[in-house]
Amino acid sequence: MKKTVLAINGSPRKTWNTATLLGKALEGAAAQGAATELIHLYDLDFKGCISCFACKLKGGPSYGRCAVRDGLTPVLAQAAAADALLLGSPVYFGSVSGEMRSCLERLLFPYLTYTAGDRRSLFPRPLPTAFVYTMNVDEARLKEFGWDKHLANNDRVLAMVFGAPHQTLLACDTYQFDDYGRYVAPLFDPAAKAARRAEQFPRDCAAAFELGARLARE
Repeated sequence: MKKTVLAINGSPRKTWNTATLLGKALEGAAAQGAATELIHLYDLDFKGCISCFACKLKGGPSYGRCAVRDGLTPVLAQAAAADALLLGSPVYFGSVSGEMRSCLERLLFPYLTYTAGDRRSLFPRPLPTAFVYTMNVDEARLKEFGWDKHLANNDRVLAMVFGAPHQTLLACDTYQFDDYGRYVAPLFDPAAKAARRAEQFPRDCAAAFELGARLARE
């Protein structure tokens, strides 16, 4: 039986940096024989956690799962049934996009338990996960701003809730505009950005392919 690798795109753009890297990762998974699917969050009508706490109610019909019914509901079910889960988001002001943040709230909180000990999750089995982050800042600014530590918290919680190793791909200094001459952005050198994209983005794509292959093998 084929393994299933599900990818969730938290970018509003379907053909740009994040979506491209997720696509490459799924190509890597497919090369290992996995069935793959890519979901675009911005196509869906949904909200983040509404703090109803139905997922925590003793004896409640929605204990351990999100009770809200909207466009994200089937995606949460697909994630729970997948053999590996791959998330991707651009970094806005040091964090993931609003849609991805809302998705993470709904994905993670129902399984998280307010109990002591190492095992604090209701998820019934190990689920390998990975996160692809794309951002306009370079590696030095990423560390200077402390964004790497902030993003690492997402990775820590994913590993804790799903009880399996988590992998991360950071794609820095990505191409934000298709034509820098059309936008007011004098902070950036268009020639330098183009050179960086020509040199680094193919490497990011290759790293994403290998990431997807590893997910499928796990």
